[in-house]
Amino acid sequence: MYDDTCRFLAEHFSADFASWLLGKSVTLAELQPSELSLDPIRADALIFLESDEEILHIEFQTLPKNNIPFRVLDYRVRAYRRDPTKPMRQVVIYLKQTSSPLVYQTSFTMERTHHEFEVIRLWEQPASLFLQYPGLIPFAALGQSENAEETLRQAAQRVEQIKDPQTQANLLAASGILAGLQLDQEVIYRILRKDIMQESTVYRSILAEGEVKKQREIALNFLRDGLSVEAVAHGTGLSIEEVQQLQQQLN
Repeated sequence: MYDDTCRFLAEHFSADFASWLLGKSVTLAELQPSELSLDPIRADALIFLESDEEILHIEFQTLPKNNIPFRVLDYRVRAYRRDPTKPMRQVVIYLKQTSSPLVYQTSFTMERTHHEFEVIRLWEQPASLFLQYPGLIPFAALGQSENAEETLRQAAQRVEQIKDPQTQANLLAASGILAGLQLDQEVIYRILRKDIMQESTVYRSILAEGEVKKQREIALNFLRDGLSVEAVAHGTGLSIEEVQQLQQQLN
């Protein structure tokens, strides 16, 4: 849920992410993971944004994982295979505060191979930074501040200044979802209107994505039980191609 929300924000407010992570406002288009031969299940927590000059790879993580450094290297190699001339900026963004040393890993080393990437720990970023850009407002409650509840109120006030109702609803929903990593639901719904959040595109898309994930999990179980690709596709509603990709994960 948190990863899906972050992906939605990066897709729809790419210019704000470029200003934050690249230090410049540039037009970015989403690069589909399939263009790098990435399985859709593995791609849930990441997004690739591409300009004429470079690729921005953002990896969102609620909690650290041991394999993140290797995954970052893997994505870089795949992007290089696609276009050896285009540089790639890679940033791992940790959402939830933790004392794990894994969130301080910024490189992968294996024998003579060494690859570096950037890491951002949201709780070390000033909350005021996120309030400057509409697409980053939902991160404010996770940023560094004296009072996360008061920061969420400021975020809500900032969203209310946005004129487009759909954008307002999407940012309120995203703010409420991400604030759940820091605040109780009772506090969140006291500050944000639940009815507006539930009508937003981001809220509905997350529900839809949840259904797709459930279908994939069921399909994987069917494949483990030995059902044919055609039978799994018929039983889950997934396409033959999607089931074949899932089957490759089991091989």
